[in-house]
Amino acid sequence: MLIFFKYWARLKIIMSYYTKHIFICINQREDGKECCNDKKSLEIFDYTKKKCISMKLQKKGGIRVNKAGCLDRCSEGPVMVIYPDNIWYKYKDKNDIDEIINKHIINNKVVTKLKI
Repeated sequence: MLIFFKYWARLKIIMSYYTKHIFICINQREDGKECCNDKKSLEIFDYTKKKCISMKLQKKGGIRVNKAGCLDRCSEGPVMVIYPDNIWYKYKDKNDIDEIINKHIINNKVVTKLKI
């Protein structure tokens, strides 16, 4: 049975176009309420995408970094979510992004201090 699960896990990765998908909220609210874009999320999105491309992580069979509209967690923001892991992170700066990339994306370890 264990062999079947190992085989299935590999097959599932092969079948997926991306192994992980990072969605970074860049929403700007019109009503003046708190939002991720007020906290430089677009700048962080650009940094994250460029870093993942330069590290050759963003590719078919690898990861994808995408902009997201409102993820409805504005008061906790800025936020990102990584699928299929369903892990939500709050970040403050590029150092937090580097830690998420190095620990979560590359080594599959949740960054507990940033998890929401």
